[in-house]
Amino acid sequence: MIRKTGRYAAQGPEAEFEPGSRGRVLRNLLGIRSAREMERRETETLFIATQRLIDRTRSDQRFTAEDIREMHKLWLSDIYAWAGQYRSVNLTKGSFMFASASQVPRLMREIESGPLREFTPCLIGAADEQARAMAIVHAEVVLIHPFRDGNGRCARLLAVLMGLQAGLPVLDFTGVRGHEKTKYVAAVHAALDRNYEPMTAVFRGVIASTQARA
Repeated sequence: MIRKTGRYAAQGPEAEFEPGSRGRVLRNLLGIRSAREMERRETETLFIATQRLIDRTRSDQRFTAEDIREMHKLWLSDIYAWAGQYRSVNLTKGSFMFASASQVPRLMREIESGPLREFTPCLIGAADEQARAMAIVHAEVVLIHPFRDGNGRCARLLAVLMGLQAGLPVLDFTGVRGHEKTKYVAAVHAALDRNYEPMTAVFRGVIASTQARA
């Protein structure tokens, strides 16, 4: 059976919704049925997980696929039974299909031996190179969409940690909305063809706006 949330269509057991949520909240460990309450809870736990990961991440750390799973688990383990586990459902957003669930483990191994090995630890001084490194890693994680939910936020969290390794302040993505969000979505699509310049431009803007606020 294929079920839809406000953002994604999914197929399989992870597509189940919390009873009484009118198909708006995924089945969860807390019995939360309100989408607004779930958003608040996820935001709170993401803030806590971010602080913990900032404290424990080394400046010379090379990130792995397992590190990404641990980030997701640290963030959502109190909310979803599948936190930190690669998804077993296929996901689409509109007409856009993310990587097949059966390919996720292989693709995450390729990220580990490719972009993560090349760009982490992110000991890069030049701003444009910082933006490109984070853009490539971010785009590839988002295209794979390794988890049932929370992929964009987990990819942004990884970018925050990479930015700190590069000597940047904690990246602020709040400006990626409206027209900038449209550009971001287009950048994800462009990365399908290994065209990372649009996403690099997005990260240039994020870095610049973050530094302006610091």
